[in-house]
Amino acid sequence: MHPNATSHPYKILVVDDDPDIVELLEYNLRKEGYEVASAPDGRKALEIAPGFAPDIVLLDVMMPHLDGIDTCRQLRELPKFKDTYIIFLTARAEEFSEVAAFEAGADDFIAKPIKPRALLSRLAAFVRRDKDPQAISETIEINGLTIDRTGFAVYQDGRKISLPKKEFELLAFLAASPHKVFGRDELLQNIWGNDVFVLARTVDVHVRKVREKVGDHHIQTIKGVGYKFNID
Repeated sequence: MHPNATSHPYKILVVDDDPDIVELLEYNLRKEGYEVASAPDGRKALEIAPGFAPDIVLLDVMMPHLDGIDTCRQLRELPKFKDTYIIFLTARAEEFSEVAAFEAGADDFIAKPIKPRALLSRLAAFVRRDKDPQAISETIEINGLTIDRTGFAVYQDGRKISLPKKEFELLAFLAASPHKVFGRDELLQNIWGNDVFVLARTVDVHVRKVREKVGDHHIQTIKGVGYKFNID
């Protein structure tokens, strides 16, 4: 879905101290119809953000003056940016804590070197969810995995996989919001409900069983936080 199919294009604020990365992102984002602003560090980003009012922030972790973690935390403290979609840009060699990022309010992160096509695909998925958050497809198809929500059936490359009801519900719930991280308590509440007493360990056991049947790569563990469905 093209981002400017609505009355206005989605606004993206790119925050990175590497001018080559900023130029690469600005070029590809503008070509897709996004409105783009940029900042070389967190301090400047906090100056620009209120006036620009971005829908999405692409935020480097390691920057001078104010790093990405503190920038994200300060943005989330402003009511205007409570629901802004924030993606961290991270170099693999950096001392980077995913836990710290999500605690600061990040929605997602993507590793450098950045692949524009993968980033644009992730942004497009966010735009689709943002336009119609109630629209959950009855069939989810990702990376050779097909989840039929009405028939309670799962297929891996055309081969049917049998999953018990709770394992199916867990897989379908995570796959319906790819790349969104869910904590164990949140998964317990959505899959098992408030009326049933189960331990957080129950989620880990069910994730392990799902992985044994559909493969390890679909559900990613975010250490100290929870799980997410991986589409990379």
